[in-house]
Amino acid sequence: MSTPRHWCRLEVFADYHQFYVWDPETSGRRAPEDWSDQDVANRAKVASGVVVICPVRNMEVPVELSIWETEPQVIYNQWQHVVEAPLVTTGRIEIDESTGEPKAGFTVEPGDYTVRALYRGLDKLSEDELEGEDFYEIQIWRAQCSGLRIIRRWD
Repeated sequence: MSTPRHWCRLEVFADYHQFYVWDPETSGRRAPEDWSDQDVANRAKVASGVVVICPVRNMEVPVELSIWETEPQVIYNQWQHVVEAPLVTTGRIEIDESTGEPKAGFTVEPGDYTVRALYRGLDKLSEDELEGEDFYEIQIWRAQCSGLRIIRRWD
């Protein structure tokens, strides 16, 4: 089994129920603002140089990020919601809060990448939705991806 080139575990403030995986140059550090009901249901949105991840809580959430040479294996039935999305980068990938500072940044080979976001514990929130057991794993590898794909949907 291979190991990731980069790995980190973060607490990310998901203000407005979102955080970003982006190339700061390609995205211009700007996230999409034109949201549809379908985007919200997908729990993710893609725009030039950015993949927006949408946690269920509008609070700090645990995020694990890994960057791989090739597609990592995953057991989908361990996750409630899974999406894959394209990310084109000039050589920098960052995890950024929607109203905060970058939480982590990595230098990578420029090119096309696939971002897989895995969500679990979505149904384990407190009544006020401020506390929970939700968890988000982001896997990134060098491969072209044609667009946002919902692999497993949680409603």
